[in-house]
Amino acid sequence: SGCQWDVEFSVNCSFTGISTIPEDISQRAITADFSYNNIKTFMCTDGRSEEWMLKHLNLSNNLISELSLTPCRNLHLLETLNLDGNAIHTLALDVPTPAHGSRTYGEVHRLLPALKVLSVQRNNLNRVPRGLGLLQSLQSVRLSSNGIGQIDPSDFQNCSQLKDIRLQNNKITEIHPDAFRDLNKLQVVVDLRENALATPLPQILISLNFFRLEAGLSNTAC
Repeated sequence: SGCQWDVEFSVNCSFTGISTIPEDISQRAITADFSYNNIKTFMCTDGRSEEWMLKHLNLSNNLISELSLTPCRNLHLLETLNLDGNAIHTLALDVPTPAHGSRTYGEVHRLLPALKVLSVQRNNLNRVPRGLGLLQSLQSVRLSSNGIGQIDPSDFQNCSQLKDIRLQNNKITEIHPDAFRDLNKLQVVVDLRENALATPLPQILISLNFFRLEAGLSNTAC
């Protein structure tokens, strides 16, 4: 496959022309780089139940258009997922919550329990992926350079650990006043540069109580 083990438990398969992830690599590696290839589909389960060791997975600059993370229950250690530079228009995170007492109760809430960074920049998303609140360790979500048109009140609901949201270079015209209300751990960056906000910035700042908003808004309508 042309993949190289740089150091123990770190595999580099970038620029190798692969269209699928080689078997067994993903279950042995802690860091895996599959960037700049021809991968169209990422299947994080193949019927085996062994827990993968992956902490850092790079799938950037491939040909992925649709992706569901809901089957990824064997990636309990994954901390960073880089999906930049694909053609993703659908990223599924949410599934119907099973009734209490059923066999799958609680599994939804263990979706990628260690994931801290989700990067889906330079894709074709037209909305914030639903179900981000299921990623209970998520600290940074990077959605710049997509086609997102608005931020709804439920988009970041239950994302209590979020520190960093990057939304620059989208098509955002509207942000609901309650969209970021309960994100008490947000630090400096809520980057909204290069959008087309129709609501005057002072009104947004007042309604959101946003002292953490990225200051560089020169390309945002106001």
